[in-house]
Amino acid sequence: MNCNVGKIDKTLRIVAGLALIALALTDVIGAWGWIGLVPLATGFFSFCPAYRLIGLSTCSKNQSKSQSKS
Repeated sequence: MNCNVGKIDKTLRIVAGLALIALALTDVIGAWGWIGLVPLATGFFSFCPAYRLIGLSTCSKNQSKSQSKS
C-alpha cells in the first residue's frame, strides 16, 4: 500500500473519526457515529481505497517514498 493521504488530510480524518466515535459513545448521534472508524483507519494507515479508485492522492512525493521504504 502506497501513501495516498497527506499530513493535513490525515490529521482531519483522525480528528473527524474520533469526533464521530465520541458522539456515538455519548449517544448524541446514535450508531451511525461508528462510521467514524473508516476515516480513523484511513488516517492511521495513510491509505484510502476510494482515493486509489479515483486516482487521487494528497500525499507529497517525499511522504510516499518514505512510506514505501518502511
